[in-house]
Amino acid sequence: MVLTYLLALVPAVGWGIMPLITGKVGGSTINQTFGIGAGATIIGLIAFLTAQLSGNPGAVVVSARGFWISVICGALWSTGQIGQFVSFKRMGVSNTIPLSTVFQLIGNSLIGVIIFGEWHSTTARLIGFGALLVVIIGALMTSVTDESSGKRVTVKNFFFLLCTTFGYWVYSAFPKIPWLKDEKSLGIFLPEMIGILIGAVIYTFASGNAKAFKQREQYLNIFGGLSWGIAALAYIFAGRALGVNVAFVFTQMNVVIATIGGVLVLHEHKTRREMAFTIAGIILIVAGSILTAFAH
Repeated sequence: MVLTYLLALVPAVGWGIMPLITGKVGGSTINQTFGIGAGATIIGLIAFLTAQLSGNPGAVVVSARGFWISVICGALWSTGQIGQFVSFKRMGVSNTIPLSTVFQLIGNSLIGVIIFGEWHSTTARLIGFGALLVVIIGALMTSVTDESSGKRVTVKNFFFLLCTTFGYWVYSAFPKIPWLKDEKSLGIFLPEMIGILIGAVIYTFASGNAKAFKQREQYLNIFGGLSWGIAALAYIFAGRALGVNVAFVFTQMNVVIATIGGVLVLHEHKTRREMAFTIAGIILIVAGSILTAFAH
């Protein structure tokens, strides 16, 4: 069980580092979304080939239905990632990640409780939703913005991020979808990554930015995708072992890496007052996230 919880922390590291890599590389939302899709697909292919060469090809077998559901889930994930990349540019990484964390936690907790029957006892729900309240307060604190700051959390930016988070909700519920319960974890991973890449390519052409394929940043952002893909692979196994709520909450520890990294690595400006609220908010987010693990 300890190893399973450690596995659940791998996505926290991978997803926390990813926005820092894409932030350093730069480029447009198109470049960054394609980079994630391409990098994640590379990880999917490596996992697939590793299983084949290790003499365990059955680990990557997937039915036709499972394949297409996985592709669709991956493509829908692109919606959430596009929304997050746009928000990085509007609000900054250190403002976007905490808010995105809250939106995902609330949505996924409701999905886990209503659809998958998690937190089934009254005590579990009291602990779970109490923990979520702590996380929400923490995220609101990290979003405190002074007028002097360059990138601010406006009502428009807030609701844009909330609406695009729908794609993340679908993705996070992915490991526990009933139609996929009998599918192998490695079997559904590659088609899901392919779906993400397809979603990124469709977005590129639909937005009239085919010229992005000639840009250097289009391919340098693949490094961010490699980090994301490793995290996604670990999440599938953790989600099935621990349940959607617990596994997802652990992965959202990435807020610590991404938020602090946004300030230290990407040099996003925060006043002393904003930084104090951000640190206090992160502490509450981490505490609330850990508390949800006790909601059985």
